[in-house]
Amino acid sequence: MIDEKRVDPEHTEGEIPIEKGNKSSENKKQDKSVGDSENAEKHTLKKGAKAVKKYEDKIQELEEKLKEINGKYLRLFSDFDNFRKRTAKERLDLLNIASEEVILSLLPVIDDFERALAVVEKNNNNTDYEGIKLIYNKLTNILGKKGLSPINSKGEIFDTDFHETFTIIPAPSEDMKNKVIDEIQKGYILNGKVIRFARVVVGQ
Repeated sequence: MIDEKRVDPEHTEGEIPIEKGNKSSENKKQDKSVGDSENAEKHTLKKGAKAVKKYEDKIQELEEKLKEINGKYLRLFSDFDNFRKRTAKERLDLLNIASEEVILSLLPVIDDFERALAVVEKNNNNTDYEGIKLIYNKLTNILGKKGLSPINSKGEIFDTDFHETFTIIPAPSEDMKNKVIDEIQKGYILNGKVIRFARVVVGQ
């Protein structure tokens, strides 16, 4: 007599009966294999995510360091550029001061030349006049190339930016009021800066 619990009810004569217990065991093995595969995949994904996070943190750290280095470089470049400009300006100012001092020391010489020319012209000594005039023109041309120019004063409206009052006299006419009637000492401008004010007589 065949045990009904161990024989497949659907088997036919001549077929080997299939035991239910063996089929269940195979399914369990397959389920376990699938579960292990899923766990391994999850572990791999988790490990990969950690690696990605680690590299992202490293990239962020390097970007911050790069930003800091760039900031230091820009500040250093700005400081150097300011230093270069300041040094160039100081050098130019020093040259201008030295040039101004030399030219100021030569202004009395120009004054002497002008007085000598006036005297020689008054005495009608044309030979001496031409010689002195030649030297005077040569000197003023050289100084003119350095930026020196005289202040035109006679007949101009009195201007405290260029003129210094020597004395005030009654104006000979209405149109000469508050104007320069005579010039006692010529004034000069060097590269746009007044280095000596013109000493003038002003009409009132």
